[in-house]
Amino acid sequence: MNVQAPAADAAADMLLASPVIARVGVIGAGQMGNGISHVCALAGLPVVLLDVKQEALDKAMASMGRNMDRQVNRELITALEKAEALARVTTTTDYAAFADCDLVIEAATEKEEVKRAIYKVLVPHLKPSCMIASNTSSISITRLGASTDRPEKFIGMHFMNPVPVMKLVELIRGIATDEPTFQATQALALRLNKTTAVSEDFPAFIVNRILVPMINEAVYALYEGVGSVVAIDTALKLGANHPMGPLELADFIGLDTCLSIMQVLYEGLADSKYRPCPLLVKYVEAGWLGRKSSRGFYDYTQTPPRPTR
Repeated sequence: MNVQAPAADAAADMLLASPVIARVGVIGAGQMGNGISHVCALAGLPVVLLDVKQEALDKAMASMGRNMDRQVNRELITALEKAEALARVTTTTDYAAFADCDLVIEAATEKEEVKRAIYKVLVPHLKPSCMIASNTSSISITRLGASTDRPEKFIGMHFMNPVPVMKLVELIRGIATDEPTFQATQALALRLNKTTAVSEDFPAFIVNRILVPMINEAVYALYEGVGSVVAIDTALKLGANHPMGPLELADFIGLDTCLSIMQVLYEGLADSKYRPCPLLVKYVEAGWLGRKSSRGFYDYTQTPPRPTR
């Protein structure tokens, strides 16, 4: 007589069947990519970090070193742990270096056409069992996965910025993502000492579905003359106990990223409440992208930063 295993046993079997992630690839050496590499290396994982520019890779390694120095000074890690972690990171401009990776995390700019172009170059170099995760903060995981040869092994793994400090990782399954891929990335997040929140594959997921429209509304308040930059940021910091005001936060995230997320929400949900503020569009068109361009709602060439409006 056949006896079905209890649900708990079935779940345990599924977990045991999940692929083990022993080597991680990261695409993009910007703020998110170097942060993801940082936490993976500190967790004992060999990391292959790729960017199209050697200069960006050198900058990322220097940034990782400085950020780990802060952790050493705060006695969160030892100097030896820092040295061992940095030694685990290999930098490259060649996609062939991902041949032995079990998971590749794409952390490129928040533009769908850029991500699709990356996957086209990436997938021929991967072993059949390799999974792909996108650090996208808003774009459809189902659609991105469908542009690869392995949609069942494709998942959203949205880290928060700055990655070494922020505890959350959003996990987003596309319609084709299989259970072993979900379980493997869930286990990786736990190994990185992160807490996960599982989101359905809707535009902007959980965090940015709520956060970025708030920022957009703050830009509307500035645009309509409801308050100045300083007044709006002070009101939210002291009135809602936020560590940063919404305009300061927008500069930290990057105004181009905020605009991209609002466009994804507006196009994906067809609701006028997600219409990007014309002032946000104007700042991005001017190249005033926030901290990374030294000017956004604040001018960062001065100390302290001065409001630009």
